[in-house]
Amino acid sequence: MLNHRKAEERGRADLGWLDSRHTFSFGHYFDPEHMGVGPLRVINDDRVAAGAGFPTHPHSDMEIISYVLEGGLAHRDSIGTGSVIRPGDVQRMSAGTGIRHSEFNASDSEPVHFLQIWIIPEKDGLAPGYEQKTFDAESKRGKLKLVGSRDGRDGSVTIHRDVDLYATLPGDGGTVTHKLADGRIGWVQVAQGTATLNGEELRPGDGVALDAGDAIKLTGTSDDAEILLFDMAA
Repeated sequence: MLNHRKAEERGRADLGWLDSRHTFSFGHYFDPEHMGVGPLRVINDDRVAAGAGFPTHPHSDMEIISYVLEGGLAHRDSIGTGSVIRPGDVQRMSAGTGIRHSEFNASDSEPVHFLQIWIIPEKDGLAPGYEQKTFDAESKRGKLKLVGSRDGRDGSVTIHRDVDLYATLPGDGGTVTHKLADGRIGWVQVAQGTATLNGEELRPGDGVALDAGDAIKLTGTSDDAEILLFDMAA
């Protein structure tokens, strides 16, 4: 059964320098009907103005994934990591027993657009950690590319939870398919562009919850369609 969460139904925080859309409850936005799906707890669709960003702040016991769509995101943390994340990069930060970090737009003139994703780890008290890998457009074009997984297989970043995260650039008219195994649930997130899911139209920012056994057919309906698929143990 497909459960469509439309982009315009999401929560919103507009701070001037930050325009953030919340697929699930986050911060001051609370909706008991949308607290996440399985271990997937947060998908924030963030746009940060040039030169602005999130000052140093703490996290613990969460797997935090950043997926940049436009611009560059500068990251600094208390375990000594410093990097700029750009389109094609996937960053995984394990907050574990505690980590402090900052995220700023790397440009003084252009905005940055990215998805911030939180996944509840398999257990509390993990050691803090960081990983960043690049997946070029060709590796995602017309196919589902594994970019995150529990075991880091096929060159994906390691997520400390039984979650397979796929990214795809289907192209206008291109199609990818996937079937959830028994005991697994899913979520489809349209990062940008437009698509159809089993014939149903999806717009930028739309999400769809999937049940165990669901078979999906994703077809891009714009050249810039970019879609994430989470395949998770229930």
